[in-house]
Amino acid sequence: MIGAPRALLTSLFHAAIEAADPHVAIARHLPQRPKGRTVLVAAGKAASQMAAAFEAAWDGPLDGLAVARYGPVAECRRTRILQAAHPVPDRAGLLAAEALMNHVRGLNEDDLVVALISGGGSALLPAPPIGLTLADEIALNKALLASGAPISAMNVVRKHFSRIKGGRLAALAAPARVVTLIVSDVPGDHAAFVASGPTVPDETTAREAIAVVENYRLPLGAAVIDAIRNAVAPKPADPAFAGNEVHIIASARVSLDAAGQAARQSGLTPLILSDAIEGEAREIGRMHAALAREFAVYGTGPAQPAVLLSGGETTVTLDAERIGKGGRNTEFLLAAALDLDGVDRITALSADTDGIDGTEENAGAFCDGATAARIRAAGGDPRALLARHDAWSAFSLAGDLFTPGPTGTNVNDFRAFLIG
Repeated sequence: MIGAPRALLTSLFHAAIEAADPHVAIARHLPQRPKGRTVLVAAGKAASQMAAAFEAAWDGPLDGLAVARYGPVAECRRTRILQAAHPVPDRAGLLAAEALMNHVRGLNEDDLVVALISGGGSALLPAPPIGLTLADEIALNKALLASGAPISAMNVVRKHFSRIKGGRLAALAAPARVVTLIVSDVPGDHAAFVASGPTVPDETTAREAIAVVENYRLPLGAAVIDAIRNAVAPKPADPAFAGNEVHIIASARVSLDAAGQAARQSGLTPLILSDAIEGEAREIGRMHAALAREFAVYGTGPAQPAVLLSGGETTVTLDAERIGKGGRNTEFLLAAALDLDGVDRITALSADTDGIDGTEENAGAFCDGATAARIRAAGGDPRALLARHDAWSAFSLAGDLFTPGPTGTNVNDFRAFLIG
């Protein structure tokens, strides 16, 4: 038996976070110094930490501007930090996006733009098409968040409703060379989908964006739909991107491998299910619970004690009448807790690697075979709480919330089921 399963799971989480440390990753991917200016732009949940890491590693002149979400930020000496709202955009984000676009204008072929991009940049950089408003972008973002669409589909739409996403920021910087360093939070590590790719063009089309709108029945106004339908995003073959570089410097796979190595050092057998799991959070939670229960009850699967590890980004489909507190990790885990009710020898942790799940202060939660019973003993009905997407309240009642604080990186969700 494992004496302190939660402490062990926490150590695996921190091993995953350390593997995505921007200071280590950026130092390995420094570009050559240019003849002209070096201009730094950063956007996303890890923007200030990435900017601070770049400043520490760069020995030349630097003019930086970063957009981070509200909350604690890393101290930077040569980079101005702007802050805005996430996951729903606000006016501060609108002004920050304009400032970022102005920051790269007027450069020449001897100049270098270093773009530090991490997840969350889509919400932090609202820049609706000419003639549309911030309110339109907020409505679009809310519709996407409630739709249950995977992040890849969301970002196809977002980049066709923007003056900065879909490679447009890099196009503004031309003819300067742009080197993009990315901490990936998207399944499959598709660079163009992280933060909707402000410096990375891709091959998606307005027709594909409209297909997402139609398939997920997004409740959007006619002006918004027309803007998406008529959008023309720059393509990778555009001369503006010639000579540019894009590097994924940290990702879910690297972090899961690090957690797996830490598990081995603790005497566990790790089994990485996937770093790119998508789907409805509660259904993916039930799938993980079924695997863990099979291995624990029947002794099949990896040699025990063992830990099942996975990453990716699940989704939660909301309806206006049933919206509680929580995020995809707590919803995932509450569904799993119900299916593990009364099952011994399993403890699980699900958490967002940026340290925040949804809009509350927790990164996620723990669960075991007694979690559902603890919720009931505290006066809650776990099934009813799950039905109204109020998983935060359920785990708060049970005393099972996991709150490590902001981590300074973001490589998507971390899930670990300890068996033994």
